[in-house]
Amino acid sequence: MQSPSRAEAFISDICEQFPKYNLLDTSTFDNSSIKRGLRNSDGTGVMAGVTAVGTVRGYNIIDGDRHAVDGRLIYRGIDVEDLIAGYQAENRFGFEETAFLLQFGSLPDAAQLRAFNDALAELRVLPRGFTEDMILKAPSPDVMNKLARGVLALYSYDERPDDTSLHNLLAQSVALIARLPVIVAHAYAVKRHYYDRESLYFHYPQDDLTMAENFLHALRPDHQYTDEEAKLLDTCLVLHAEHGGGNNSAFSCRVLSSSGTDTYSAIAAAIGSLKGPKHGGANAKVLDMFDCIKAEVSHWDDDDEVAACLCKILRKEGGDGSGLIYGMGHAVYTKSDPRAIILRQQAQQLASQRGMADELALLEAVERLSPVCFAREKGDSKMICANVDLYSGLVYGMLGIPRELLTPIFAISRVAGWCAHRIEEVMTGGRIIRPAYKAIAPDRCYVPLSERSNTI
Repeated sequence: MQSPSRAEAFISDICEQFPKYNLLDTSTFDNSSIKRGLRNSDGTGVMAGVTAVGTVRGYNIIDGDRHAVDGRLIYRGIDVEDLIAGYQAENRFGFEETAFLLQFGSLPDAAQLRAFNDALAELRVLPRGFTEDMILKAPSPDVMNKLARGVLALYSYDERPDDTSLHNLLAQSVALIARLPVIVAHAYAVKRHYYDRESLYFHYPQDDLTMAENFLHALRPDHQYTDEEAKLLDTCLVLHAEHGGGNNSAFSCRVLSSSGTDTYSAIAAAIGSLKGPKHGGANAKVLDMFDCIKAEVSHWDDDDEVAACLCKILRKEGGDGSGLIYGMGHAVYTKSDPRAIILRQQAQQLASQRGMADELALLEAVERLSPVCFAREKGDSKMICANVDLYSGLVYGMLGIPRELLTPIFAISRVAGWCAHRIEEVMTGGRIIRPAYKAIAPDRCYVPLSERSNTI
């Protein structure tokens, strides 16, 4: 067995001493009225700014108390349910006009939508040598990390990367919306080749296809997909495009933007935030949990058996041991998450066609039984609802999209919202975002090196 390096030995030894000087007394948070997670004691978010981009409504405050209401997701004043119903009634794809709405503040007319689609088609072509130099030569087992690196690398191909004029911010935003799906598709192809020992192929985007169609075209070796599949993916993109200024990734983007940094740095930070399992990475956690439930429960239509499994998860005796039922509960939504409702409804037909109706029914049982199990195990009867992650993973599975791409797909959609928030922050924010932290380290005297007695 190879002995550890000097660096590894040092880190292992110093870990034993680290807690003595660095672990915080958590009672300090309560005693100092610290709002952990920038959330008030009643669960509402600390007000940090204003936005016209998007909003999430899950409760009303009446006489200082929260009252649950049906969830609503609103883009530039338009309810996302109305947005989706509107373009689907005309049998059209909707992500492009949703991205236009978020970026420019209004729905496009027919000529504007054609011009926007033409601009996206032109900008989907990555800079010469980009795939070879930035993706092929440095493969990554994680597509999100490669996506963040790819976005940062685009800085080097931009003639005015630090220009924060409105014209340049809009140009950068449209280019990022167009290029992120291509970077993700290429990064995944390279990952499959170098880490999974699969054949390497790149399918370049087609000018006459929508974002959803192009992604399926790039992902599948035979380029084949159905109109129903593409439109279901399109719905997913619309539902993930924006979620208000307070979600972790949008806020990360706004924090960096408030410092005056470049667009690529701000968007890469948002990608890093979204990767986390408490944010965009939760969809993969749902699928891992779902695998455990399917293995544990013999009769998927037996509510008692499903409930027993969920209770085990809450007791940290099942699942990943976290005690969390992934896909249930949300910081804002209380009675319902409109995204989960829409995905569940629109996935039913494809689930039947793909022989996955039983899986969908089992997820619906998880949604129905989780609040009961939560009250039983935690003694807390607060209202919790399914969030979008409960159903998005199954939907992507029905579309043949691998788990490694669940969060990257989230990112290629959400970049439309991030860019809108960045422009709003740069144009109207005016001040660098800088919250305060209470310092609790005791004063100490400097001790000369010869008199120190710390031992490792």
